[in-house]
Amino acid sequence: MIPVTTFAGRPVALFGLGGSGLATAKALVAGGADVTAWDDNPDSVAKAKAEGISTCDLHGIDWSLQAAFVLSPGVPLTHPKPHWTVDLARAAGVEIIGDVELFVRERRAYAPDCPFIAITGTNGKSTTTALIAHILRSSGRDTQLGGNIGTAVLTLDPPKAGRFYVVECSSYQIDLAPTINPTAGILLNLTPDHLDRHGTMQHYADVKERLVAGSDTAVVGVDDTYCTLIADRIARAGVSVKRISRRNVLSDGFYAQGSQIIAASGGATDMLADLDGIDTLKGSHNAQNAAAAIAACLAVGVSREEICAGLKSFPGLKHRMQPVARIGRATFVNDSKATNADAAAPALSSYARIFWIAGGLPKAGGIASLAPLFPRIVKAYLIGEAAPEFAATLGETVPYEISGSLDRALLHAAADALADGQEVAVMLSPACASFDQFRNFEIRGDTFVSLVAELDGVTMLIEPEKGQ
Repeated sequence: MIPVTTFAGRPVALFGLGGSGLATAKALVAGGADVTAWDDNPDSVAKAKAEGISTCDLHGIDWSLQAAFVLSPGVPLTHPKPHWTVDLARAAGVEIIGDVELFVRERRAYAPDCPFIAITGTNGKSTTTALIAHILRSSGRDTQLGGNIGTAVLTLDPPKAGRFYVVECSSYQIDLAPTINPTAGILLNLTPDHLDRHGTMQHYADVKERLVAGSDTAVVGVDDTYCTLIADRIARAGVSVKRISRRNVLSDGFYAQGSQIIAASGGATDMLADLDGIDTLKGSHNAQNAAAAIAACLAVGVSREEICAGLKSFPGLKHRMQPVARIGRATFVNDSKATNADAAAPALSSYARIFWIAGGLPKAGGIASLAPLFPRIVKAYLIGEAAPEFAATLGETVPYEISGSLDRALLHAAADALADGQEVAVMLSPACASFDQFRNFEIRGDTFVSLVAELDGVTMLIEPEKGQ
């Protein structure tokens, strides 16, 4: 835990007592703050109270006495309308911040020079975050990984000299972190997302820009117009900007050329790394992720040799295009995190011959948008509620069977893949939510891995989760 001492002895109001909110409340209490916490969910309030957190309906407190209001990132700050606590805090002139802001203040107070890499973007941020943390850890550095990737930032070890922080930041977290100042800040890309919470695409982009605008070194993808304009704007403001691209050759920056990551500067080019043969970094989207990771790691003093070694040993992000096993010429890929068609597209575009396990609780639009990738699919094995709808979309274009359940789908797909005799992928990339058959996509992915581990002749590339 990182005790938040920057509010020691002062009253702080907090709203939102889910996982990260409860962790934040504990960190504030551990640092000596006088915390008053609340949540709209009575069960969350009861849990916090049982763990020693002082709770009170924030309608009844004296807001003029509060040193700060700490808001959980899942609670609306601006759109579709501010939460009632936000209105009360603003009326009293109380600053509104979140857990990432508390972290950066503790870092500034105790170890301002410890390297801090922050990552954001619409797509690819979790893979890039995991990749950077792996490169740092595999090089022997004391590395803390957290934020939006699943570990609340204030549950990490406290800042100290030589300790590296790798923090994934959602737009909601950035919106609540007005003084965020990473050593290296990454903005991968911007496409319309979370507009129900940001109102407009421009406001969404403005929030994301804050992360790189406050960075010592900003790593910005320039394959979309919004990010290109951001890179130009913060460069004019004096920020050191490293541009990255997976689509275009850059005269200054880092770009992908096939599987190679090239650095360009002053008319000279240098091939920094080759991703060929690294199954966990297949696809042009992962070339962009790798380019961003390389640029950020170089900015915090990691050597080229250490970076290349880390790239080669990267195990992949769990449930996201993760090769989990091999039998003969078949690779088994867990892409359970692909809960809609857009999320499934990168995995389907990364393998030439695919035995595809898809289905679950369908999302709007189905899989029609994946039609350009259908020629890569040797056969589809359809499960869950979406099976009839997906079958109708595949029609005469792709051979399919309605397997119904994940275990049957895997057994049939594995048998067909091994009989194929070519280099193939047996891929769980459902393009659906999991909720018809599994509690979440993580359990769905873990179940897939455990079923794969039971196949004859399998060589596991990862360890299955215990209890699955």
